[in-house]
Amino acid sequence: MSVRPIRILGDPVLRQKAKRVPALDGSMHTLIEDMIDSMREASGVGLAAPQIGVSLRVIVIGLPDEEPFALINPEIVKRSGERTVEEGCLSVPGYRTENLTRSVAVVAKGLDRSGRRVRVRGDGDLLAQALEHEIDHINGVLYVDRLASNDDLIKIEPPPSPAGEAAGQSGGGESPRSG
Repeated sequence: MSVRPIRILGDPVLRQKAKRVPALDGSMHTLIEDMIDSMREASGVGLAAPQIGVSLRVIVIGLPDEEPFALINPEIVKRSGERTVEEGCLSVPGYRTENLTRSVAVVAKGLDRSGRRVRVRGDGDLLAQALEHEIDHINGVLYVDRLASNDDLIKIEPPPSPAGEAAGQSGGGESPRSG
């Protein structure tokens, strides 16, 4: 399929509550494949449709060494516990935090790419964190919104480009915590 550009902080689509997917059709399968390609290209573990400019309730998750999967119209039906995690986001390049509170266990329901109802459970792992993170995205919430302070953000240096210069992305004018 194709890699689509990742929208970054400042793009209004990231702040909108995405619309439910009314029906699965060929365009939905293309969207899911494009999302997986875009997530892989950006070395991410998850991606929500708004991150590529599509305001629909679709997420993909691709954990290391596992086949990526999609959830359509996902919602969290159960959370338990709290833990502090490290987190970053493809839509907030150049920053991460080591101080974000997420649930220990998460159960989400939705449709798989075949239209079957499914439940996905993450328990104390990256899957639980990714489910919360990506479902936040389709609700117009970014991880920086969940931080107590800007002091919890850590600026990270981009890797050097092949020419030896710093490679970076420019933002849309919004600071990581404005919003």
